[in-house]
Amino acid sequence: MTAGAITTCPSCSKKNRVPVSSKGTPRCASCHVDLPWLVDANDDSLDTAIDTSQLVLVDLWAAWCGPCRQIAPILQRLSTEFAGRLKVVKVDVDANPLTAQKFEARSIPLLKFMKNSHVVDTVVGAQSEHVLRTLVERHLR
Repeated sequence: MTAGAITTCPSCSKKNRVPVSSKGTPRCASCHVDLPWLVDANDDSLDTAIDTSQLVLVDLWAAWCGPCRQIAPILQRLSTEFAGRLKVVKVDVDANPLTAQKFEARSIPLLKFMKNSHVVDTVVGAQSEHVLRTLVERHLR
């Protein structure tokens, strides 16, 4: 199982561990605001990582992929902007071939928007922050 990520609270700057999976949403232990939920998952932890009622954005990426590295900070900002409503799950396709096969990752970056563990939208290739924000907003309605 992949360990949770450490994130800094956007409100009070305290460091918090956010779990890979949880039925609720992560909140700051100090000030109790919603935290950005951006975690790494692998072949073993993916199913539990996407098992949430929140909108999930699965980012299928690889370390050698320039466009993947280009959108990484955008996904970080979106996870902060939509804290409490969006979960970003990053999966390295080179290290996790079963997940890459499951989502038919033939080109990366590949983004899968999911609700209740079902894919509701797919984006292939790097997109601008405006485009990705618009998609997140549309799926949150």
